[in-house]
Amino acid sequence: MDAISVIRAKRDGHPLSDGQIDWVVDAYTRGDVADEQMSALAMAILLNGMSRAEIARWTAAMIASGERMDFSPLSRPTADKHSTGGVGDKITLPLAPLVAACGAAVPQLSGRGLGHTGGTLDKLESIAGWRASLSTPEMLGILESGGAVICAAGESLAPADKKLYALRDVTGTVESIPLIASSIMSKKIAEGTGSLVLDVKVGSGAFMKNLEDARELAATMVGLGTDHGVRTVALLTDMSTPLGLTAGNALEVRESLHVLAGGGPKDVVDLTLALAREMLDAAGLPDADPAKALADGSAMDHWRRMISAQGGDPDAPLPLAREQHMIPAPASGTLTRLDAYAVGVAAWRLGAGRARKEDPVQAGAGIELHAKPGEEITEGQPLLTLHTDTPERFDYALAALTDAYDIGALTTAPPPVILDRIA
Repeated sequence: MDAISVIRAKRDGHPLSDGQIDWVVDAYTRGDVADEQMSALAMAILLNGMSRAEIARWTAAMIASGERMDFSPLSRPTADKHSTGGVGDKITLPLAPLVAACGAAVPQLSGRGLGHTGGTLDKLESIAGWRASLSTPEMLGILESGGAVICAAGESLAPADKKLYALRDVTGTVESIPLIASSIMSKKIAEGTGSLVLDVKVGSGAFMKNLEDARELAATMVGLGTDHGVRTVALLTDMSTPLGLTAGNALEVRESLHVLAGGGPKDVVDLTLALAREMLDAAGLPDADPAKALADGSAMDHWRRMISAQGGDPDAPLPLAREQHMIPAPASGTLTRLDAYAVGVAAWRLGAGRARKEDPVQAGAGIELHAKPGEEITEGQPLLTLHTDTPERFDYALAALTDAYDIGALTTAPPPVILDRIA
Protein backbone atom coordinates (compact mmCIF):
# COMPACT_ATOMS: atom_id res chain seq x y z
CA MET A 1 0.00 0.00 0.00
CA ASP A 2 0.97 3.64 -0.24
CA ALA A 3 -0.06 6.77 1.65
CA ILE A 4 -1.27 8.67 -1.41
CA SER A 5 -3.88 6.01 -2.25
CA VAL A 6 -5.20 6.05 1.32
CA ILE A 7 -5.38 9.86 1.35
CA ARG A 8 -7.19 9.95 -2.00
CA ALA A 9 -9.72 7.36 -0.87
CA LYS A 10 -10.78 9.38 2.17
CA ARG A 11 -10.49 12.69 0.28
CA ASP A 12 -13.03 11.38 -2.24
CA GLY A 13 -15.42 10.24 0.50
CA HIS A 14 -14.78 6.50 0.33
CA PRO A 15 -14.59 4.32 3.46
CA LEU A 16 -11.12 3.07 4.31
CA SER A 17 -10.68 -0.72 4.33
CA ASP A 18 -9.37 -2.58 7.37
CA GLY A 19 -6.14 -3.19 5.50
CA GLN A 20 -5.68 0.49 4.63
CA ILE A 21 -6.28 1.57 8.23
CA ASP A 22 -3.97 -1.06 9.72
CA TRP A 23 -1.22 -0.21 7.25
CA VAL A 24 -1.33 3.58 7.51
CA VAL A 25 -1.42 3.67 11.33
CA ASP A 26 1.45 1.21 11.60
CA ALA A 27 3.49 2.91 8.86
CA TYR A 28 3.03 6.33 10.44
CA THR A 29 4.08 5.02 13.86
CA ARG A 30 7.24 3.54 12.30
CA GLY A 31 8.01 6.75 10.38
CA ASP A 32 7.31 5.35 6.90
CA VAL A 33 4.41 7.78 6.38
CA ALA A 34 5.50 11.41 6.59
CA ASP A 35 3.87 14.00 8.87
CA GLU A 36 2.59 15.98 5.88
CA GLN A 37 0.90 12.86 4.50
CA MET A 38 -0.78 12.01 7.80
CA SER A 39 -1.80 15.68 8.10
CA ALA A 40 -3.57 15.42 4.75
CA LEU A 41 -5.32 12.22 5.82
CA ALA A 42 -6.39 13.73 9.15
CA MET A 43 -7.88 16.71 7.30
CA ALA A 44 -9.74 14.37 4.93
CA ILE A 45 -11.14 12.51 7.96
CA LEU A 46 -12.16 15.82 9.54
CA LEU A 47 -14.02 16.86 6.39
CA ASN A 48 -15.56 13.53 5.35
CA GLY A 49 -15.92 11.64 8.62
CA MET A 50 -15.70 7.93 9.33
CA SER A 51 -18.24 5.16 9.79
CA ARG A 52 -18.53 3.35 13.12
CA ALA A 53 -16.70 0.37 11.58
CA GLU A 54 -13.85 2.63 10.39
CA ILE A 55 -13.52 4.32 13.78
CA ALA A 56 -13.48 0.94 15.55
CA ARG A 57 -10.74 -0.35 13.23
CA TRP A 58 -8.72 2.90 13.54
CA THR A 59 -8.93 2.60 17.32
CA ALA A 60 -7.87 -1.05 17.21
CA ALA A 61 -4.88 -0.15 15.01
CA MET A 62 -3.74 2.50 17.49
CA ILE A 63 -4.11 0.04 20.37
CA ALA A 64 -2.05 -2.50 18.40
CA SER A 65 0.77 0.04 17.98
CA GLY A 66 1.83 -0.57 21.59
CA GLU A 67 1.35 -2.74 24.65
CA ARG A 68 -1.84 -3.54 26.55
CA MET A 69 -1.97 -3.56 30.33
CA ASP A 70 -3.43 -6.52 32.21
CA PHE A 71 -5.24 -6.08 35.53
CA SER A 72 -6.59 -9.64 35.71
CA PRO A 73 -4.26 -10.56 38.64
CA LEU A 74 -6.09 -8.04 40.86
CA SER A 75 -8.62 -9.30 43.38
CA ARG A 76 -10.86 -6.26 42.77
CA PRO A 77 -12.93 -5.38 39.67
CA THR A 78 -11.49 -2.41 37.76
CA ALA A 79 -13.29 0.80 36.85
CA ASP A 80 -11.89 3.95 35.28
CA LYS A 81 -13.14 7.45 34.44
CA HIS A 82 -12.15 9.85 31.68
CA SER A 83 -13.08 13.52 31.44
CA THR A 84 -12.82 15.43 28.17
CA GLY A 85 -11.45 18.37 30.19
CA GLY A 86 -12.68 21.62 31.64
CA VAL A 87 -12.05 24.43 34.10
CA GLY A 88 -11.93 23.57 37.81
CA ASP A 89 -12.40 19.89 36.94
CA LYS A 90 -10.74 18.31 39.96
CA ILE A 91 -13.21 15.41 40.08
CA THR A 92 -10.60 12.66 39.58
CA LEU A 93 -8.89 13.60 42.86
CA PRO A 94 -11.74 12.73 45.24
CA LEU A 95 -13.35 10.21 42.86
CA ALA A 96 -10.52 7.65 42.60
CA PRO A 97 -10.08 7.07 46.37
CA LEU A 98 -13.86 7.21 46.88
CA VAL A 99 -14.51 4.39 44.39
CA ALA A 100 -11.59 2.44 45.87
CA ALA A 101 -13.13 2.79 49.33
CA CYS A 102 -16.24 1.09 47.92
CA GLY A 103 -14.35 -1.99 46.71
CA ALA A 104 -13.23 -1.34 43.13
CA ALA A 105 -9.71 -0.82 41.76
CA VAL A 106 -9.24 2.48 39.93
CA PRO A 107 -6.25 2.55 37.53
CA GLN A 108 -6.47 6.24 36.59
CA LEU A 109 -3.98 7.16 33.86
CA SER A 110 -4.08 10.94 33.63
CA GLY A 111 -2.43 13.80 31.76
CA ARG A 112 -1.13 17.32 32.13
CA GLY A 113 -2.88 20.56 31.31
CA LEU A 114 -2.41 22.45 28.07
CA GLY A 115 -4.00 25.84 27.47
CA HIS A 116 -7.07 26.77 29.50
CA THR A 117 -7.85 23.25 30.80
CA GLY A 118 -6.11 21.92 33.88
CA GLY A 119 -4.22 18.63 34.17
CA THR A 120 -4.71 16.11 36.97
CA LEU A 121 -0.99 15.32 37.21
CA ASP A 122 -0.11 19.02 37.55
CA LYS A 123 -2.56 19.30 40.44
CA LEU A 124 -1.17 16.31 42.30
CA GLU A 125 2.43 17.46 41.78
CA SER A 126 1.66 20.38 44.09
CA ILE A 127 1.81 17.77 46.90
CA ALA A 128 5.35 17.45 48.29
CA GLY A 129 7.10 14.29 47.08
CA TRP A 130 4.25 12.92 44.94
CA ARG A 131 5.37 11.29 41.69
CA ALA A 132 3.40 10.61 38.53
CA SER A 133 5.64 7.98 36.92
CA LEU A 134 5.19 4.40 38.13
CA SER A 135 6.33 1.06 36.77
CA THR A 136 3.65 -1.52 35.97
CA PRO A 137 4.56 -3.69 39.01
CA GLU A 138 4.36 -0.59 41.26
CA MET A 139 0.97 0.30 39.83
CA LEU A 140 -0.39 -3.22 40.35
CA GLY A 141 0.93 -3.31 43.90
CA ILE A 142 -0.70 0.00 44.85
CA LEU A 143 -3.99 -1.06 43.24
CA GLU A 144 -4.04 -4.36 45.12
CA SER A 145 -3.22 -2.83 48.49
CA GLY A 146 -5.04 0.49 48.30
CA GLY A 147 -7.42 0.28 45.37
CA ALA A 148 -6.53 3.55 43.61
CA VAL A 149 -3.66 5.00 41.64
CA ILE A 150 -3.42 8.18 39.57
CA CYS A 151 -0.36 8.25 37.33
CA ALA A 152 1.05 9.04 33.89
CA ALA A 153 0.62 6.62 31.01
CA GLY A 154 3.78 4.81 29.93
CA GLU A 155 5.41 5.50 26.57
CA SER A 156 4.47 2.05 25.29
CA LEU A 157 0.71 2.65 25.61
CA ALA A 158 -0.82 3.52 22.19
CA PRO A 159 2.28 5.31 20.82
CA ALA A 160 0.44 5.93 17.53
CA ASP A 161 -1.97 8.17 19.40
CA LYS A 162 0.80 10.20 21.02
CA LYS A 163 2.33 10.89 17.63
CA LEU A 164 -0.95 11.64 15.87
CA TYR A 165 -2.28 13.84 18.68
CA ALA A 166 0.76 16.12 18.48
CA LEU A 167 0.24 16.39 14.71
CA ARG A 168 -3.47 17.17 14.99
CA ASP A 169 -2.73 19.91 17.50
CA VAL A 170 -0.73 21.90 14.91
CA THR A 171 -2.75 21.13 11.76
CA GLY A 172 -6.26 22.28 12.72
CA THR A 173 -7.69 18.76 12.90
CA VAL A 174 -8.27 18.43 16.65
CA GLU A 175 -12.02 18.94 16.17
CA SER A 176 -12.60 15.68 14.24
CA ILE A 177 -14.98 13.53 16.33
CA PRO A 178 -13.66 10.22 14.90
CA LEU A 179 -10.10 11.26 15.79
CA ILE A 180 -11.07 12.58 19.25
CA ALA A 181 -12.99 9.40 20.07
CA SER A 182 -10.29 7.03 18.83
CA SER A 183 -7.58 9.01 20.63
CA ILE A 184 -9.34 8.79 24.00
CA MET A 185 -10.58 5.23 23.65
CA SER A 186 -7.37 3.71 22.27
CA LYS A 187 -5.56 4.73 25.47
CA LYS A 188 -8.39 3.67 27.77
CA ILE A 189 -8.86 0.28 26.09
CA ALA A 190 -5.10 -0.36 26.00
CA GLU A 191 -5.03 0.48 29.69
CA GLY A 192 -6.99 -2.72 30.28
CA THR A 193 -9.77 -1.51 32.57
CA GLY A 194 -12.88 -3.69 32.81
CA SER A 195 -15.32 -0.77 32.78
CA LEU A 196 -15.20 2.92 31.90
CA VAL A 197 -17.30 5.97 32.70
CA LEU A 198 -16.88 9.00 30.44
CA ASP A 199 -17.46 12.57 31.61
CA VAL A 200 -18.11 14.51 28.39
CA LYS A 201 -18.05 18.24 29.11
CA VAL A 202 -20.38 20.67 27.30
CA GLY A 203 -20.13 24.45 27.23
CA SER A 204 -17.79 27.40 26.81
CA GLY A 205 -15.01 25.90 28.91
CA ALA A 206 -15.21 22.51 27.19
CA PHE A 207 -13.98 21.22 23.88
CA MET A 208 -17.56 20.43 22.78
CA LYS A 209 -19.51 23.68 22.87
CA ASN A 210 -23.01 22.35 22.20
CA LEU A 211 -25.08 19.38 23.34
CA GLU A 212 -25.52 17.90 19.85
CA ASP A 213 -21.77 17.55 19.23
CA ALA A 214 -21.22 16.25 22.76
CA ARG A 215 -23.88 13.57 22.30
CA GLU A 216 -22.27 12.47 19.02
CA LEU A 217 -18.84 12.23 20.66
CA ALA A 218 -20.22 10.40 23.71
CA ALA A 219 -22.20 7.90 21.60
CA THR A 220 -19.15 7.24 19.43
CA MET A 221 -16.95 6.55 22.45
CA VAL A 222 -19.55 4.38 24.17
CA GLY A 223 -19.83 2.38 20.93
CA LEU A 224 -16.06 1.95 20.73
CA GLY A 225 -15.85 0.73 24.31
CA THR A 226 -18.68 -1.72 23.72
CA ASP A 227 -17.11 -2.99 20.49
CA HIS A 228 -13.88 -3.72 22.39
CA GLY A 229 -15.55 -5.49 25.31
CA VAL A 230 -15.32 -2.64 27.85
CA ARG A 231 -18.56 -1.77 29.61
CA THR A 232 -18.83 1.97 28.88
CA VAL A 233 -21.24 4.70 30.00
CA ALA A 234 -21.09 8.45 29.36
CA LEU A 235 -22.45 11.39 31.32
CA LEU A 236 -22.79 14.76 29.58
CA THR A 237 -21.98 17.47 32.14
CA ASP A 238 -22.11 21.25 32.13
CA MET A 239 -18.95 23.28 31.62
CA SER A 240 -20.44 26.72 30.95
CA THR A 241 -19.34 27.67 34.50
CA PRO A 242 -16.21 26.38 36.28
CA LEU A 243 -16.68 23.34 38.52
CA GLY A 244 -16.50 24.19 42.17
CA LEU A 245 -14.96 27.38 43.55
CA THR A 246 -11.34 27.04 42.39
CA ALA A 247 -9.31 26.79 39.19
CA GLY A 248 -5.62 26.11 39.70
CA ASN A 249 -3.41 23.27 40.88
CA ALA A 250 -2.94 23.51 44.66
CA LEU A 251 -6.23 25.41 44.98
CA GLU A 252 -8.08 22.46 43.46
CA VAL A 253 -6.26 19.91 45.64
CA ARG A 254 -7.34 21.89 48.70
CA GLU A 255 -10.96 21.90 47.50
CA SER A 256 -10.79 18.15 46.79
CA LEU A 257 -9.69 17.57 50.38
CA HIS A 258 -12.77 19.46 51.56
CA VAL A 259 -14.92 17.07 49.50
CA LEU A 260 -13.14 14.03 50.96
CA ALA A 261 -13.69 15.46 54.44
CA GLY A 262 -17.45 15.56 53.83
CA GLY A 263 -17.77 19.18 52.67
CA GLY A 264 -16.97 21.03 49.47
CA PRO A 265 -19.07 22.77 46.81
CA LYS A 266 -22.37 21.11 45.92
CA ASP A 267 -21.65 20.77 42.19
CA VAL A 268 -18.34 18.99 42.84
CA VAL A 269 -19.91 16.66 45.42
CA ASP A 270 -22.92 15.89 43.22
CA LEU A 271 -20.82 15.06 40.15
CA THR A 272 -18.30 13.04 42.17
CA LEU A 273 -21.08 10.91 43.66
CA ALA A 274 -22.86 10.49 40.31
CA LEU A 275 -19.68 9.30 38.59
CA ALA A 276 -18.82 7.05 41.54
CA ARG A 277 -22.23 5.35 41.35
CA GLU A 278 -21.82 4.81 37.59
CA MET A 279 -18.32 3.36 38.07
CA LEU A 280 -19.41 1.04 40.85
CA ASP A 281 -22.43 -0.17 38.91
CA ALA A 282 -20.28 -0.81 35.81
CA ALA A 283 -17.77 -2.71 37.98
CA GLY A 284 -20.50 -4.99 39.34
CA LEU A 285 -20.78 -3.27 42.74
CA PRO A 286 -24.20 -1.59 42.50
CA ASP A 287 -24.96 -1.90 46.23
CA ALA A 288 -21.91 0.08 47.38
CA ASP A 289 -22.74 3.50 48.87
CA PRO A 290 -20.22 6.22 47.94
CA ALA A 291 -22.04 8.85 50.00
CA LYS A 292 -21.40 6.72 53.12
CA ALA A 293 -17.71 6.40 52.19
CA LEU A 294 -17.42 10.19 52.10
CA ALA A 295 -19.27 10.60 55.38
CA ASP A 296 -17.41 7.95 57.40
CA GLY A 297 -13.89 9.02 56.37
CA SER A 298 -12.97 5.86 54.45
CA ALA A 299 -12.57 7.81 51.19
CA MET A 300 -10.11 10.15 52.93
CA ASP A 301 -8.23 7.14 54.32
CA HIS A 302 -7.83 5.78 50.76
CA TRP A 303 -6.65 9.20 49.55
CA ARG A 304 -3.91 9.31 52.17
CA ARG A 305 -2.89 5.74 51.32
CA MET A 306 -2.76 6.51 47.60
CA ILE A 307 -0.74 9.72 48.03
CA SER A 308 1.74 8.05 50.40
CA ALA A 309 2.18 5.05 48.10
CA GLN A 310 3.26 7.42 45.31
CA GLY A 311 5.83 9.17 47.48
CA GLY A 312 3.70 12.10 48.57
CA ASP A 313 3.24 13.54 52.03
CA PRO A 314 -0.53 13.87 52.66
CA ASP A 315 0.17 16.08 55.69
CA ALA A 316 2.48 18.55 53.91
CA PRO A 317 1.09 22.10 53.55
CA LEU A 318 0.00 22.91 50.02
CA PRO A 319 1.77 25.75 48.19
CA LEU A 320 0.31 29.24 48.37
CA ALA A 321 0.88 31.91 45.74
CA ARG A 322 2.92 34.91 46.92
CA GLU A 323 0.52 37.52 45.50
CA GLN A 324 -3.28 37.93 45.40
CA HIS A 325 -5.60 40.37 43.66
CA MET A 326 -9.29 40.61 44.57
CA ILE A 327 -11.96 41.59 42.03
CA PRO A 328 -14.97 43.15 43.78
CA ALA A 329 -18.53 42.81 42.50
CA PRO A 330 -19.25 45.94 40.42
CA ALA A 331 -22.97 45.97 41.32
CA SER A 332 -25.58 44.30 43.51
CA GLY A 333 -27.91 41.67 42.11
CA THR A 334 -27.81 38.07 40.95
CA LEU A 335 -24.72 36.62 39.32
CA THR A 336 -26.30 35.33 36.12
CA ARG A 337 -23.18 34.20 34.22
CA LEU A 338 -19.56 33.30 34.99
CA ASP A 339 -17.84 32.08 31.85
CA ALA A 340 -15.73 28.95 32.28
CA TYR A 341 -13.48 29.61 29.30
CA ALA A 342 -12.60 33.13 30.47
CA VAL A 343 -11.79 31.89 33.98
CA GLY A 344 -9.66 29.09 32.51
CA VAL A 345 -7.70 31.48 30.31
CA ALA A 346 -7.15 33.86 33.23
CA ALA A 347 -5.90 31.03 35.47
CA TRP A 348 -3.57 29.90 32.69
CA ARG A 349 -2.22 33.45 32.30
CA LEU A 350 -1.59 33.61 36.06
CA GLY A 351 0.73 30.60 35.71
CA ALA A 352 -1.58 27.67 36.48
CA GLY A 353 -1.32 26.27 32.95
CA ARG A 354 1.08 25.99 30.04
CA ALA A 355 1.13 26.95 26.37
CA ARG A 356 3.64 24.19 25.48
CA LYS A 357 4.08 20.76 27.01
CA GLU A 358 7.53 21.64 28.33
CA ASP A 359 6.42 24.84 30.12
CA PRO A 360 6.51 24.84 33.95
CA VAL A 361 3.41 25.64 36.01
CA GLN A 362 3.03 27.50 39.29
CA ALA A 363 1.54 25.23 41.95
CA GLY A 364 -0.19 28.07 43.81
CA ALA A 365 -1.49 30.06 40.83
CA GLY A 366 -5.15 30.18 39.91
CA ILE A 367 -8.51 31.73 40.71
CA GLU A 368 -10.92 31.51 43.64
CA LEU A 369 -14.62 32.01 42.92
CA HIS A 370 -16.61 33.65 45.73
CA ALA A 371 -20.00 33.21 44.04
CA LYS A 372 -21.62 30.98 41.41
CA PRO A 373 -24.40 31.81 38.92
CA GLY A 374 -27.77 32.03 40.63
CA GLU A 375 -26.37 33.52 43.85
CA GLU A 376 -27.12 37.02 45.18
CA ILE A 377 -24.13 39.33 45.53
CA THR A 378 -23.60 42.83 46.92
CA GLU A 379 -21.62 45.61 45.29
CA GLY A 380 -18.07 45.62 46.61
CA GLN A 381 -18.02 42.09 47.98
CA PRO A 382 -15.28 39.76 46.68
CA LEU A 383 -16.26 38.15 43.39
CA LEU A 384 -12.96 36.55 42.30
CA THR A 385 -9.50 36.36 43.84
CA LEU A 386 -6.49 35.90 41.55
CA HIS A 387 -3.37 34.07 42.81
CA THR A 388 0.13 34.12 41.31
CA ASP A 389 3.81 34.25 42.23
CA THR A 390 4.41 36.82 39.48
CA PRO A 391 2.23 39.93 39.95
CA GLU A 392 3.15 41.27 36.51
CA ARG A 393 0.71 38.65 35.21
CA PHE A 394 -2.33 40.29 36.86
CA ASP A 395 -3.11 42.74 34.05
CA TYR A 396 -2.91 40.00 31.43
CA ALA A 397 -5.26 37.77 33.46
CA LEU A 398 -7.67 40.64 34.17
CA ALA A 399 -7.97 41.29 30.44
CA ALA A 400 -9.33 37.75 29.99
CA LEU A 401 -12.01 38.43 32.60
CA THR A 402 -13.31 41.70 31.13
CA ASP A 403 -16.56 40.17 29.83
CA ALA A 404 -16.54 37.00 31.93
CA TYR A 405 -19.55 37.66 34.16
CA ASP A 406 -22.97 39.32 34.25
CA ILE A 407 -24.91 40.67 37.23
CA GLY A 408 -28.62 41.41 36.98
CA ALA A 409 -31.99 39.73 37.27
CA LEU A 410 -32.04 35.95 36.87
CA THR A 411 -34.37 35.01 33.99
CA THR A 412 -33.51 31.31 33.70
CA ALA A 413 -32.11 28.88 36.25
CA PRO A 414 -28.48 27.78 35.82
CA PRO A 415 -28.23 24.41 34.03
CA PRO A 416 -27.89 21.25 36.13
CA VAL A 417 -24.45 19.69 36.43
CA ILE A 418 -25.55 16.48 34.65
CA LEU A 419 -27.24 17.13 31.30
CA ASP A 420 -27.68 13.63 29.88
CA ARG A 421 -26.59 9.99 30.10
CA ILE A 422 -25.61 7.72 27.20
CA ALA A 423 -25.15 3.98 27.61
